[in-house]
Order: sequence, then C-alpha cells, then structure tokens
Amino acid sequence: MSEIKQVIVVRSDLNMRRGKEAAQVAHASMKWIADKLNLNKQPDGFRNVYLNRVERAWIDGPFAKIVVSVSSLEELMDIAFKAKDAELDVKVIIDAGRTEFHGEPTTTCIAIGPDEAEKIDKITGHLKLR
Repeated sequence: MSEIKQVIVVRSDLNMRRGKEAAQVAHASMKWIADKLNLNKQPDGFRNVYLNRVERAWIDGPFAKIVVSVSSLEELMDIAFKAKDAELDVKVIIDAGRTEFHGEPTTTCIAIGPDEAEKIDKITGHLKLR
C-alpha cells in the first residue's frame, strides 16, 4: 500500500497567533474521526465505526499529517472543492470568532483525508509547507 496521510490546509492571510493556528489545525485533524464516531453514536456509547482499508492503515500506521498554507479564503475553498471533486474526504473548520476575528465566524482551515498520498498530492502538492 502507498503512503497514507492527512493534509491540513490553513489560511496564512488571517495572521492567527501561533497557538490559535495550532488549535485550528488540531480541530481540522480531529474532525475526521469525530464525524466517524458521531455517525455511529449509540445511546450507550460508540459502536460499529467502519474504517476502510486506507483509513485503517492511517490509524494503525504513522498517522502522518502535513500542514500547508494558502493565502485567501477563495484559495482555500478552491482546494476544498477540487478535493471533493476527487472524492477525497474534506472537513472545513469555521472558528466561532470568540477569541480572534472580532466575533465573526471565520473559515480557518480544511483537512483532506486521510487517504493515499498521491491522491491528495494532486490537489495540494503545489502548496507550501506551513
């Protein structure tokens, strides 16, 4: 099996404080598994979470995450749409704006995958590491 990874794309134009950006990236990475768990939530706990072959390899393997950046909301959403069109799992993170962004909900980043690196790289391979 090829390399499996998750790519987090964060907006550099927001000039988030380092801790804020780290929290947003963590939210993006965790959103994938949180959604899996919530889809299968039972009254007495979580059960029957299905992971496909690639997802299982990522969870059982090195759990690789790469963070890259874009310079605008438009660029971020363009990447998100391209990833969705390529049938990749995309999670969009919208910050509530309570600590930054003057109380305005703000789209900060997206997570793509986990999936095979070559699939994700077709969409994000040109972006700079953050």
